[in-house]
Amino acid sequence: MTTEHYHGRLRRLGVRRLSAAFTAGVVAIAAALVAPQPATADSPWLDVSQDRYASFAVPAAYVQEHLGAVSQVVVEGNFGPSATWAEFGLTRRGDVWSGVLGALKPGLYQYQLTADDTKTIKDPTNSTSVASNPLLSTFLVAGDSARWLADAPPGAGGTVGTLTYRVRGEQRSALVWTPPGYAAKKPKGYPTLFLESGDGVVATDWLDLGRTKQILDNISAAGVMQPMVVVIADSADDRELKDLRKAVADNYRVLRDPAHQAIAGVSDGGTQALAAALAKPGQFGYVGWFSGTAAPAIDRKDAKAINRDVRLLRLYTGNVTDPAYNATYRLMKALDRADVRFEFDGVNPDGGANWTTWQENLVDFLPRLFRHVADHGPSAGHQPLQREFSPPPAGTTPTPFVSEGGFVTFETTTDFTDAQHVTVWANIAPGGSWLRVPMTRDGDRWRATVGPLKPWFYYYRLIVDRVPFKDVSNPTKVTSEPMWSTFLLPGPGARLLSDVRTGQGGKVESMTYTSTVAGQDRTALVWTPPGYDPGRAQPYPVLYLQHGSGQSYTDWVEMGRAKQILDHQFLDGDLTPMVVVMGNGNSSNFNKELLENIVPTARARYHISSDPSQQALAGLSMGGGQALGVLRAYPGEFAYVAALSAGFGSGTGVDVAAINNGTKMLRLYVGDQTDFVYPSFMASLTTLNTLGIRYEFDGVTPGPHGWDVWQKNLIDLAPRLFKR
Repeated sequence: MTTEHYHGRLRRLGVRRLSAAFTAGVVAIAAALVAPQPATADSPWLDVSQDRYASFAVPAAYVQEHLGAVSQVVVEGNFGPSATWAEFGLTRRGDVWSGVLGALKPGLYQYQLTADDTKTIKDPTNSTSVASNPLLSTFLVAGDSARWLADAPPGAGGTVGTLTYRVRGEQRSALVWTPPGYAAKKPKGYPTLFLESGDGVVATDWLDLGRTKQILDNISAAGVMQPMVVVIADSADDRELKDLRKAVADNYRVLRDPAHQAIAGVSDGGTQALAAALAKPGQFGYVGWFSGTAAPAIDRKDAKAINRDVRLLRLYTGNVTDPAYNATYRLMKALDRADVRFEFDGVNPDGGANWTTWQENLVDFLPRLFRHVADHGPSAGHQPLQREFSPPPAGTTPTPFVSEGGFVTFETTTDFTDAQHVTVWANIAPGGSWLRVPMTRDGDRWRATVGPLKPWFYYYRLIVDRVPFKDVSNPTKVTSEPMWSTFLLPGPGARLLSDVRTGQGGKVESMTYTSTVAGQDRTALVWTPPGYDPGRAQPYPVLYLQHGSGQSYTDWVEMGRAKQILDHQFLDGDLTPMVVVMGNGNSSNFNKELLENIVPTARARYHISSDPSQQALAGLSMGGGQALGVLRAYPGEFAYVAALSAGFGSGTGVDVAAINNGTKMLRLYVGDQTDFVYPSFMASLTTLNTLGIRYEFDGVTPGPHGWDVWQKNLIDLAPRLFKR
């Protein structure tokens, strides 16, 4: 099995021969890659840093002991866009399955470990638990937007107890939160909020996954909600709800009139809560619909009673990934037709049908209960709901189908009808890391709608029962990675990655050269700027731009969007007119390949300068190591040098004076903690500082060892060349 968790992957050592210069530059990277920190079943498998990166390290021995020999391990959790369920693949490195995900948004995360799609274990080093699913663990990523989810200071919170009662002769139980200072014999009673569970949701999930106690404690301590008793129960029909309300009244000091009774629910619990309130308007004065699944029947003749007795009916829904999206739209229309007053919190653009969304719903709902509120509008940033979401029927459009708001629908062909587990693996995690989103059956195909995604360039492949496949409905291709497909999500943030108008951009041509190292003819791609003039008096500056390991000369164009970036920057007036040569760096002696084969051929074919001050060399990963290797071996040959996600190596044998005197700019880039070269790169900065080599480094580029980072690096680098 090759270590292929990262695109632009570093293949298992020994598969390729590496040049001496490159080996010196990446030895620290390789050491970090194959020798991660040891992990045992007793040491924590999960570490969450203060800057919100989640690092997983799972002992391979533990996995084998409990699950047998496996070919892959993923962390399944609510890591996807809209907090949807997704799989984060771990990489086997020595005796550990490991990976880093982030930076994560503040919030509560749930996860489990799954091997080969079907074998699942709980993290035994995480003491948290989810009563309804013993395989799940949770962790909280702190931050201001998740401040309501943190534990309240000791002594500042309320109390959660258990209420037992009987329904149709059977014993049931509910959870009851009482506010700080609650006294059963206090003269004045408390209002009551009933929270209903839904399909696949049980009462304990409100605490374990919804962080309802923490929300209640914190909002109560902030003084922005009325003191109340909150009853959390499983889904209840009319009879069950009636018996529950009686049991609460018999056991707690609560007010019984409708003006002091509220009800809300999630999923089909939201449907039941609304039905209970509208069918008998004299029961509840406040009603919350959190992603309800179906609009109950509403009779216009009941509107007068509903409007009189229901003081607040507030509707909540997530975005188009929430099954309640269309149901909420239909409910709003039905309420309008029946002349029933209601409030709508607006579409949560970043929320799906999950606890992350419902936590926000509860935070908005609680301060509105049993008190006067002046603001009846949607939450900040929420959007109107103007129509139902209906992606094209299966099989009627090429995939992926991009819809308004950055939502992307992936669809397979009918080739995988008998498959058991299908995911789409794409660079949709924070910073451009890779997640696998489960697809669901849609007739004889599989589908998944993902989003919202920000405008950018995406690449993906299908994983069918652990076997990768290309999306053959997508005509895009990646020469060095035949399984990948690509798409661009347009928008202002992706302008530099989009095509310029026909006829306005530069040209990309193939350049064949003889490789004396490989003993065969090879090809490079060459970008020439708009208006390129081979007869002008002054030769053009030239940038030699190299790819990474496992890639080839086509990748900067097919994956790096180099043509689009260079075209836009030239037309914007940001780029010095130059020629860019993208050669084949898969060589046992890159220095010789570059200086004796690629460079002489480029000079013979194009009007480019041989003056070192007009030459630049840059590369990513392996190509960055190669660029630094040339700098060490031939200081001053290229006045501009840049390395993207690559380390400098040791300081042995380095001519510091020659590098400083011959280099106008040495600029370095690296991704964040999800970039596996990050540790060795940071060590390289210490080496450079010790040696006294001048360089530029503006800090990490958020993202992994992947194209999201390298595209941004090229966007930053290209306008800096040949201006000193």
